[in-house]
Amino acid sequence: MSQDLNPAAVALDDGAHRWTFDEMEAQTRALASRLEAQGTRVLATLMDNSPAWVVADRAAADARVVHVPLPVFFTAEQIAHALGSAGVDTVLTTAPLAARWSHASSSPCVVAGQSLAMVSLPSRPVPMPAGTSKITFTSGTTGAPKGVCLDGSAMAAVAGGLVAAMEPLDIRRHLCALPFAVLLENIAGVMAPLARGATCVALPLAQVGLAGSSSFDAARFHATVAAQQPHSIILLPQMLRVWAGHLMLTGQRAPESLRMVAVGGAAVGLKLLQAARAVGIPAYEGYGLSEGASVQTLNLPGADRPGSAGRALPHARLRIAADGEVHVDGSLFLGYLGDGPAEPANRADGWPTGDIGHIDADGFLHVSGRKKHLLITAFGRNVSPEWVETALRSEHAIAQAVVFGDGEPTLSAVLWPVQRDVPDQALQAAVDAANDGLPDYARVERWLRGRADFSVSSGLATANGRPQRAAVLQMHADALGPTTIPTV
Repeated sequence: MSQDLNPAAVALDDGAHRWTFDEMEAQTRALASRLEAQGTRVLATLMDNSPAWVVADRAAADARVVHVPLPVFFTAEQIAHALGSAGVDTVLTTAPLAARWSHASSSPCVVAGQSLAMVSLPSRPVPMPAGTSKITFTSGTTGAPKGVCLDGSAMAAVAGGLVAAMEPLDIRRHLCALPFAVLLENIAGVMAPLARGATCVALPLAQVGLAGSSSFDAARFHATVAAQQPHSIILLPQMLRVWAGHLMLTGQRAPESLRMVAVGGAAVGLKLLQAARAVGIPAYEGYGLSEGASVQTLNLPGADRPGSAGRALPHARLRIAADGEVHVDGSLFLGYLGDGPAEPANRADGWPTGDIGHIDADGFLHVSGRKKHLLITAFGRNVSPEWVETALRSEHAIAQAVVFGDGEPTLSAVLWPVQRDVPDQALQAAVDAANDGLPDYARVERWLRGRADFSVSSGLATANGRPQRAAVLQMHADALGPTTIPTV
């Protein structure tokens, strides 16, 4: 623990109990000692948000054990893939979840007041980059998650950059609204606040209205925010959209305690930011990636350009390649699990993110879409589908949209409404409104209503809300007609 932190200050708050920094460190040392004594090499955590998760994360780092955080919404197949590919020998989880490993030995383990099970798995060491401290598995665009290997210095650099950039806001209480196994909340919502000496409010995800990866109860969330009075929250764009809509419909406003609501994981859009701020949500868009240990750029009060992804944080270095691809440096990962070291990490031009964008004269990053998703129409016009999709999602009737049209004269879209009973006329009006702000070659000429919601459970979206384009196309191909299958 930093000597600058007050050991008697509250570090963790789960609504029923508060742990000071001293108490959190005592719990961390105890668990680290147990991991060392039993010879754990790779620890996986599979549990809901709680102070115990935070302690386990810190204990793994103290014991020099590789930590593999697993989201509880991963399928059994994804969990098995992650455990095997990372060579996990110990799983810390709840007793009900531990039952899936009935063949393995298990022992009780109480961490930060929570009764857990420590499961020992037969495993052998697997090759991974030297210095790996954490392996974050992205849900990606295919079923098998990809393991991104990070070292402690990269994660600390991002946390430190966030602390420095947000110091004027004097954040003292952060409400964790995303799963801790998601790197964004792990770094920006746990490591950064604790490094500053702030309190992390670590409630079960159901208490903040989140079920699985994609079901969000805005009324429950708002009630919790009002009760907890946090200074900061991190949200995904769809969570912000639903919360802002709830406040508009009910005539309420966000609590005045909020100083910063960071939004990332996917493009936000100017209209959504404006709608959120109109109901008192101080929403600011950022940009990051797992390969850069999370956040790279962020809009902030006093340094804000709505519609952009913000300026580079102190730890980050950005450049735009000749083809428009964004390259980052400063907090790079060590490599992908199973691929050996990440060769580009040592290159002078940084890591190619796969995102297309530009940096304006004032240093704000603008991301237009994914390089591999670029559509070229039959008239030879280049269109980033994310650009059009952001315009569509900015209309109140549309929750999600996926745009197609590679090699075709016009664009088409699959839409999912904010509510199932939204009539087709309202969706058409939303498409018309979005088209009004787009050039003719980027307008959606035909659309259809989605046959399933865009979620992990339906197979049509990743955990952070990004659409699974190939899956969306496959489900709707008969209605869309000839369309090139997108690269995944």
